[in-house]
Amino acid sequence: MTRTVDPQLSFGDLEFLHQSVQLDPLLQAISNLIDSHGQLIEAVRQDLERGLKNPATGRSGLNAQQVLRSLILQRIKNWDYRELRERIADGYTLRRFTDFYGRCVPKHDAFNRAFNRLTPETLRAINDAVVQAAVELGLEDGSQLRVDTTVVETDIHHPTDSTLLWDSVRVITRLIGRLGQLLPQGVEGFANRTRRARRRMQEIQRMTPKQRHQRQRRKYRDLIRTSEQVVHNARAVLTRTSNVRSIDLLSDIAIRELRVQIEHYCGLGLQVIDQARRRVLEEESVPSEQKIYSIFEPHTDLIKRGKAQKPVEFGHKVFLAESARGLITQYRVLKGNPVDDAQVIPCLKRHTEMFGDAPELFSGDRGFFSPDSLKDCHHAGVLLACIPQRGGKKTPEREVFEKSPAFKRGQRFRAGIEGRISVLFRGRGMKRCLAEGHERFELLVGAAVLANNLMAIAGLLLKKRQRHRAAA
Repeated sequence: MTRTVDPQLSFGDLEFLHQSVQLDPLLQAISNLIDSHGQLIEAVRQDLERGLKNPATGRSGLNAQQVLRSLILQRIKNWDYRELRERIADGYTLRRFTDFYGRCVPKHDAFNRAFNRLTPETLRAINDAVVQAAVELGLEDGSQLRVDTTVVETDIHHPTDSTLLWDSVRVITRLIGRLGQLLPQGVEGFANRTRRARRRMQEIQRMTPKQRHQRQRRKYRDLIRTSEQVVHNARAVLTRTSNVRSIDLLSDIAIRELRVQIEHYCGLGLQVIDQARRRVLEEESVPSEQKIYSIFEPHTDLIKRGKAQKPVEFGHKVFLAESARGLITQYRVLKGNPVDDAQVIPCLKRHTEMFGDAPELFSGDRGFFSPDSLKDCHHAGVLLACIPQRGGKKTPEREVFEKSPAFKRGQRFRAGIEGRISVLFRGRGMKRCLAEGHERFELLVGAAVLANNLMAIAGLLLKKRQRHRAAA
């Protein structure tokens, strides 16, 4: 496994330092902040050493400094793993920032494995430590807070019952084929039904609305029957070959892994079959929480936010709270599609824990409005809650309040978080998560927020330094 201790500087590294390579001012400020807060590196080191019997032995690999700095650089530049590796290997300044200096830069998959060892809890703790560092430096006081929710998409195609059934058939058939190549006697009694399933799926996809009304049920019945046969035959193969072993150890490990994957996708396939039968054949309205929208990302939620351009989104709703200085002080990946006003109480409690007091200004859009949320803001000690009323007839007092200059300034302040979300999407790669699994989804959100906060702190430090120079 990877040795996570910090290696000793070589003569080549010392010569590299003597070249007087100057970092970009923002990267230099971020580097200085990381160096002055050793707890950030220690949190990453604990994740890298998790599960290792003896972390100090074995092949030398990425250490905690390199992993954290490379992760931050990847999110700041919005690079993929291959470009990250190439840029670090070719650039003197990036070698210095990522702590590689004159050492060899590993392949792109080494970065992928190292980043995947981190946990969402670790990145959340690092973000909290970064915000606390900004408070200690006098860059943030938490007096103003603006909140909003957005949707980060998962990497799936638009789900329909026919395509989900087709996905189940082709994936299970492919895995059974791989299992047959590893077993000494192969696999018997499993018929390849991908051609039939693909044709039924394509016929359903090409139907006009009138044809769907007349012939959809018959096509779906055939596709569901084919999918059931594939799932039942796959489980029968697992039962018949449960005691079969290969000659070498590596093949046995691969066979066990394939059996786990086949059972996993068979379970998801049965769930897809059930929801297709209930929705199409029995004409039942299946609740959203009982549906599955992808067999590859089964954690995906369906989100409806009333947007004209995107009435339906597939991913997870993410709550963000931003201060007046551009720091994202809170972020949460929400489960399902909860209403926005339910996030007011947890947000204010968390803000009070971090800063010792409630914000003087709390601003949000109409989704956060409810009589209870206004009462919660008042009880928490918020002086001005700028949340427009949603629906209903406004009282004269409410109309006067929403037309007041203070309320309008609060709403103009709230609009800034829309720009922050745009930066996270376009500049930090948070628009769509290409990684697999819910944990890696949260890792992407946490890494994007961490890069945003470090860039904001670095910018504030540079402005503070420039003001001091101008005064001198």
